[in-house]
Amino acid sequence: MCIAACLLLRADVLAIDTKLSQALSNYIMAGFYETQGNTDTAIREYKKALRLDEQNPVIHLDLAVNYIKKNDTEKAIEELNLAVKFDPEAVQPHAFLALLYSSLSKPKEANKEYELAFRNASKLQPENIELYNILGIIYLRQNRLQEAEGVFKLILKLAPDNAPAHFNLAAIYDGQKRRPQAEEELKQAIALRPDYAEALNYLGYLYAEENKNLDQAQILIRKALEIDPGNGAYIDSLGWLYFKQGKYTEALAELKKAAFLLEDPVIYDHLGDAYFKLNDFENAKINWQKSLGLDPKQDKLKNKIEELNAAQRN
Repeated sequence: MCIAACLLLRADVLAIDTKLSQALSNYIMAGFYETQGNTDTAIREYKKALRLDEQNPVIHLDLAVNYIKKNDTEKAIEELNLAVKFDPEAVQPHAFLALLYSSLSKPKEANKEYELAFRNASKLQPENIELYNILGIIYLRQNRLQEAEGVFKLILKLAPDNAPAHFNLAAIYDGQKRRPQAEEELKQAIALRPDYAEALNYLGYLYAEENKNLDQAQILIRKALEIDPGNGAYIDSLGWLYFKQGKYTEALAELKKAAFLLEDPVIYDHLGDAYFKLNDFENAKINWQKSLGLDPKQDKLKNKIEELNAAQRN
């Protein structure tokens, strides 16, 4: 009885070995045809391999790559999703999916795949700070501030002198209306990198927004501009600082420069405010409307335009 059972088991193993050997043979041939630029034949061989080894994520991935070469995005996405199904911890399939979704103008799906790719990559390389940094930025762009905060705090545990992590934490705290913590993180970033133009400008702008330390704000913003004199965002900060100081003519001049360099809803809003203070209501409205056109979700700005319209009617 035991001998018969063992023989049956051996026969099953041999059948499996033969099947996988044939799949490997097809896979090797597919790779050969791929190197020769014969994509159609490579696809046929990959398909043959999958009929014998249908749960192999590597074959699904390579087949997807060849579909990408053929511009067959639909089939490529199908194969990449199968690769993910059979190897959820993989990095490459998610990265390819992210690129394909980006090419299809599907940012939501692309961001999800980028997140999964970098999350998996960080598991494989748990001390790779750059991977964590990219993952944190993805969370920031998705406005997932709590998750982003956790990532950047982890970076600072691994590398306490990482100035960009302090900068990004400042952006998170600012987004959460936690201005004192944001200012503290920016101070730490600048202490670590005194020539960190983005941090210098950001701290100066926060001081202007809070209407405090305005002399220090001017020093910080001007230092940022010395490093990057053509930066429209930094010029906007200087113009906004002048606005806060009541120097409306100087503010207008700088804000016009900023708007020429950078099309941004915040800059147009600031420019509208400067025109309004100088009693140029038509240009104020024009710039506020430009701002609203770039970002229609600005309720406060809508109120300003409505109030101006009402005043002009009366």
